[in-house]
Amino acid sequence: QVQVVESGGGLVQPGGSLRLSCAASGTIFSISVMGWYRQAPGKQRELVAHIITGGSTKYADSVKGRFTISRDNAKNTVYLEMNSLKPEDTAVYYCNAQGSDYARRPVGSWGQGTQVTVSS
Repeated sequence: QVQVVESGGGLVQPGGSLRLSCAASGTIFSISVMGWYRQAPGKQRELVAHIITGGSTKYADSVKGRFTISRDNAKNTVYLEMNSLKPEDTAVYYCNAQGSDYARRPVGSWGQGTQVTVSS
C-alpha cells in the first residue's frame, strides 16, 4: 500500500507563485515515477509534470518555463514550483506515485488533491 499526501495549495493572484509538496509513504521498495496532474471544473484530468528516478522530467506545454518539478528520493517527496500563475492554472492538483513494494509488485496511488485558485 502506498499513501500519497499533497500540501501547499491555496489562493494566489495572477503572476504569483505557489509551491506544492507531495509525500509518498507505505510499503515502498522504490518509487519510479512521481507526478502532478490537475483537473479543472468540467475538464478531464491532465498531466502537469512528472519526474522519474534519475531526474528526467516531462511537462505539459502549457506550463513549460513556468513550473518546475523536483524530487527528494530519500524522502519520497516531490515538489512543484509554480511561477507566473495564470487564471487558467486554477484546478485541483493531484499527486501520483508509481513504484514497487518489497516483493517487487507494482504499487501506486493518488493523493486526495489540493485546490489551486488563481484569481485577483
